[in-house]
Amino acid sequence: MKLSADILAFQVRLGHVFAQPDILMRALTHASISSATRPDNQRLEFLGDRVLGLVLAETLLEADRRATEGQLAPRFNALVRKETCADVARQIDLGAVLKLGRSEMMTGGRRKEALLGDAMEAVIAAVYLDAGFVAARDLVLRLWGERIGAVAEDARDAKTSLQEWAQARGLPPPSYVEIARDGPDHAPQFTIEVRLASGQAERARAGAKRQAEQAAARALLTRMENADD
Repeated sequence: MKLSADILAFQVRLGHVFAQPDILMRALTHASISSATRPDNQRLEFLGDRVLGLVLAETLLEADRRATEGQLAPRFNALVRKETCADVARQIDLGAVLKLGRSEMMTGGRRKEALLGDAMEAVIAAVYLDAGFVAARDLVLRLWGERIGAVAEDARDAKTSLQEWAQARGLPPPSYVEIARDGPDHAPQFTIEVRLASGQAERARAGAKRQAEQAAARALLTRMENADD
């Protein structure tokens, strides 16, 4: 199979040259453009999720032999969640080589977080099928890189931590309100406000609701913890 210049360049960014390039092309094919002769990447996504999970679970266990399951689980979740996979996909400009249907291209599919995260998992599976587990593990460790070493001691997401902070003080769970949505349809920006029953609130803006909620929760949690000191 003769590969285009953009796919050859992507292999360089990825750090893996495929002996079976058809597997890579399947990993890059979204369901919006699939056909009977062009299978999409959903099955590879399923496999890649499991390969990624095994690599990171094994790595976290080795990195901290004294950590409990309760400490390891949130670290693991922080590393495998869709947002992290999408960040890694952006790091190697995976969106530029995705094969999308017209509707997805028109609505900014190359930048969509869920789509990028799914495709990143599919690419991991493609490397696994092309060259085996060691190659897939080396790829994950290289691409996730500093994220693994920097994962917080307690990597529970900010929304969970803020809810626990509120409950410990007899308050109901925080509420999240969408204050604004602007920008083009293919790249919307959300402004979210988190509120405590005691009256405190913080706002944050991001390209996805969940990111904005997390950022607002993190800001309010930091503010309240500082007030407790």
